[in-house]
Amino acid sequence: MAKRKKKRSGELTERQWHEERRYGFYWYDWLWRVLRPLLVFAASFVIVCGLIYTGYQKVDEMFFAPMDAQDDTPVAFEVASGSSLSTVSSNLEKAGLIHNHTVFKYMADFMGMGQKIQSGDYELSRAMSATEILDQLVSGDGKPLTTTITIIPGWTVEDVADYLVEKKVLSSPDEFLELCRTGESYAGYYFIEDVLTQDDALERKYALEGYLSPNTYEIYTSSSADTIVRRLLSQTEAAYLLSYDERAQELGMTMDEVFTLASMIEKEAKKADFAKVSAVFHNRLKLGMTLDSDVTVKYASGSQKMYLNSDDLSVDSAYNTYRRKGLPVGPVCNPSMDAVVAALYPDEQYVAQKYLYFCSTDPDSGELHFSRTLEEHQAAAAMYQPLWEEYDRKRGL
Repeated sequence: MAKRKKKRSGELTERQWHEERRYGFYWYDWLWRVLRPLLVFAASFVIVCGLIYTGYQKVDEMFFAPMDAQDDTPVAFEVASGSSLSTVSSNLEKAGLIHNHTVFKYMADFMGMGQKIQSGDYELSRAMSATEILDQLVSGDGKPLTTTITIIPGWTVEDVADYLVEKKVLSSPDEFLELCRTGESYAGYYFIEDVLTQDDALERKYALEGYLSPNTYEIYTSSSADTIVRRLLSQTEAAYLLSYDERAQELGMTMDEVFTLASMIEKEAKKADFAKVSAVFHNRLKLGMTLDSDVTVKYASGSQKMYLNSDDLSVDSAYNTYRRKGLPVGPVCNPSMDAVVAALYPDEQYVAQKYLYFCSTDPDSGELHFSRTLEEHQAAAAMYQPLWEEYDRKRGL
């Protein structure tokens, strides 16, 4: 009995060993089932990445890599004004700077740079990749063939000259200023011929002041001072419509008088008040009053002050409308066509109500106060004069 029991005890031990062994295999099998797909995925991923990288390297070598990474010899390349992306791409391939013009074109389009390539003369090299070449053509860091200039309404001839030098279009303002001073080279423009034949033409600071039309222009960087002047005068000729000339005749004004008045309006007011200021000047002209415009005095003296005292206003000049009746001898800046239209069409209500005065209420905003009588104007001037003086103090004037 004891022997039999022992046997059973032995069988139980063997069963336990088999159970443990069996469960041991189950645990290992479960772990393998989990790890196997992960290992397969990782191996596949590495293989795919390798294939992609190899393919990328091959594509880059065939289409985007430098033609010769060791050849950094400068290659002159020109992008003519108005050239299409297709033309630029073909010319790059012909110059031996890129592998394939079609791929370059698609790359530029895909990167959104197809329309940003700037005209100019560039120095490229065969050691540059396609993307480096594209970046340089887009940045325009070569010598551009053209540039854009913007003439701001209210700028004087001297402002324009300084701007052109700043933009590196001109190396010096001297020639430009001399051409504008005499105006003799531009008598072919009918309105300049009228200026030059006036009795007081020699009293003008610049014969061309007022006629350098404010606008944005695309010009060649090689343009001479004469070429630029003619471009601006031609724009004035085109912008001054026949209907404007007919309206000027109705008012008994010449084109030069219109532009002179427009230049004063441009300097005195913001666009919203152009027609009101025009009405004040028209009313004073009808009554034979002096126009008493500070901007004409500032043009004559070069003063930048907001508040002009009696000494400032006494400057002896044909531009001083405190001492000279009627309009000054000529324009005091180059006005916008909005100011020209305002000179031709003053605010009818302000004309009818006989407004004769205005003054600044806020030098920073340019807001104006309009008055009909001298008493009203003097009261307003006394109220706002401290603001003008403070404005000058802040600017160190």
